[in-house]
Order: sequence, then structure tokens, then C-alpha cells
Amino acid sequence: LRCPSPDAPIPHTHATMASQVFAINAPVLAKSAFKGSSAGFKAGRSNVTVGRVAVITKANGTDYGLGVAMSGTKEKSMKAGRAPVPLELEAMPLPLNTFKNKAPFVGTVKSVERIVGPNATGETCHIIIEHGGKMPFWEGQSYGVIPPGTKVNSKGKEVPHGVRLYSIASTRYGDEFDGNTATLCVRRATFWDTETNAEDPVRKGICSNFLCDAAPGAEINLTGPTGQVMLLPKDPATPVIMVATGTGIAPMRAYYRRFFVEDVKSWEFKGLAWLFMGVANSDAKLYDDEIQECIARFPGQFRVDYALSREQNNRAGGKMYIQDKVEEYKDQVFQLLDGGAHMYFCGLKGMMPGILSMLEGVCAEKGVNYAEWLENLKEKGQWHVEVY
Repeated sequence: LRCPSPDAPIPHTHATMASQVFAINAPVLAKSAFKGSSAGFKAGRSNVTVGRVAVITKANGTDYGLGVAMSGTKEKSMKAGRAPVPLELEAMPLPLNTFKNKAPFVGTVKSVERIVGPNATGETCHIIIEHGGKMPFWEGQSYGVIPPGTKVNSKGKEVPHGVRLYSIASTRYGDEFDGNTATLCVRRATFWDTETNAEDPVRKGICSNFLCDAAPGAEINLTGPTGQVMLLPKDPATPVIMVATGTGIAPMRAYYRRFFVEDVKSWEFKGLAWLFMGVANSDAKLYDDEIQECIARFPGQFRVDYALSREQNNRAGGKMYIQDKVEEYKDQVFQLLDGGAHMYFCGLKGMMPGILSMLEGVCAEKGVNYAEWLENLKEKGQWHVEVY
């Protein structure tokens, strides 16, 4: 679940310059920016399938009751080469709020799969929804989900549940490349009662549990699509820096699949795609099998750096959070932004103060006015934030 962001239009006036700057800096970045990253390395557990058991377990050090089954997505949603897609969708105008609360679209669940390992700090599901081409969207947009049932509002009146917004985790072509599905990446919201040593059903998330428990064929009321904040730059040569925590990977998955998985000749990505991903531990990585495959196919264009808070330490010896990982590459990030790169943030808002403070420090070192520099990024549409 994430909070909505203002639908402010994003200008793209700096795209041409971005491509020129990247072309000049490419040899340097290819040599230095990839040092120490996981580019070119396969994750040891990414293709392991753990058998399902009937019991619910509690992972060490967590407050979550967990199942232990998991599924990868690479084998089902990637082809040997770039996947052909119905290119007529490239001419589609940006759809906004096509369906609203009082007249939602009724989608159908195609599949629900757990995509984290047994020691992940929570359960995250990959959910494919069929819309038959009737609810198209652009990469970076969101769907609203209206869970079934009612609630009692502050006035004591029984009313339907409200809309929950979820960033779409697929491109406009969907996981099957036909434009008929959309994918959501949903973490099941639960509360572990330490007194009863069990989950408290009263305090669990209504919508996330509805989605994660949905069976194929279940109907879902959808609103939207909505959002313009997280749209990709118009120029496919623009470098893209992505910073995500947890299910904030959703729009980033749409981006890298458009960059490296689909055959869209009219929008062939030529820039650098750099993903910073923050999760608790290795079992909590999302879509790592896909990511490692894309890196193997495009080692000079795609890199990922993980911040694993329960497995890694930052330079000060504390837990490694996403802002710490970005700080390790602060000069390269600054250089890319100064040259026209677009930077996208999605996930927990707690990452933003550290990242902003880091960039302010870099500006001070370089004698640059930080407030003016950041405002300039926003004015040129290079700064995209959707956090909760």
C-alpha cells in the first residue's frame, strides 16, 4: 500500500542534454561506477524453490508469521530474447482516472505467488490481474483497489471500504506481453501479538490480505490508473537512478522490464539504469532472479546495489539502510544528476532525509548552492518521489 502523490505534470526539457552528457561520461562510468556492485553476479538463492508446508512459522528475529513457499518470476515472465509486444500501445495517450470509485473496473485475478524466502520479514506476493486491455496504463502509474466489505466510519455509519493505491509492477504490456494484464507487488500487512504468540486478525491489513489470499478467478474492483509523478523520461538515452525499499520496487520493475525485457524499437533504452534496493535480508529480495538475468544480458547498462539492513553494516558500523548505500556512491550519483539523469524514489519516506542530507553535503563540497540545485532538478523533471 502506498499513499497517493499529486498528479503534477513532468516536463522533459532536459532529455537531449542528458543523452549527450551520458555519451561523454559513459567510459568513465563503465569503469568506476560498477566497482563493488553486484553487476554480473548471480544471487545464490534466486532460483531455489522451497517446498510448501502446511504450518505457519515465525522467522527468527521478526514479528511476522510466515509461510515458507516461494516462487521466482523470471522463468514465467521473461523470454530468451526481447519479447515482442503489441506496439500500438506506444501511441496510447496517458490514461488518467479512467475508472472511479463509484464505477470501478472489475478485474480478475490470474495468479498470486509468494516471491520471498522463508526468512523474509513478512510475506510479499506477485499478483497478476487480467483486464483484457480495457484498463491500460503507462509505466509508473498506479491502480486503486477497493477491498470487499464495509466499515463503520467516524459518524457510526456503515460504508464501503476506501480505495488503496498500489504502484503497478509491470509495463503496459503486462507479464504476458499482450497488454491484457497488470501486476501488483503486495506485502501482506499483519500484526504479531507477542502476548498470544499469534497474529491478531483484528489488526491485519484488510486490502493486502484480501489480495494475497485471492484465488485465480477472484474479482477485484479497480480504480485509476492514476499518477504522473513517476513517469519515465521521454528520451530513452536518459540515465535513470532508481531507489526503492520493499514493495517500492513495483514501478522500478516496470522500468527495467521496459528497458531490457521488451522489444520496443521506438523506445530503445540507451542510458544507464542503476537500481538501489533496500530490504531486510537476502530472503526479502524481490524479483532478484529477473534483475540478475537483466544484468547478465546488459552488463554495461544495468547495475544493482542492495542494502540489506540485517546482513550488512554501513561505514559507521551500524545497520546498512538504503540511504547508506546511496551515500557510498554519492559523487557518481551527483555527477549523473548534474548531467541530466532522472532519479526515482519509491518506498518508505524514512530514506529521504538521509539521501537529501547526503546530497546537500556533496553540494557543499563542490561549492554548489544545494537549495537552488535541487529546485533545478525538480523544475527540469529529473526528481521523482513517491514515498509513504
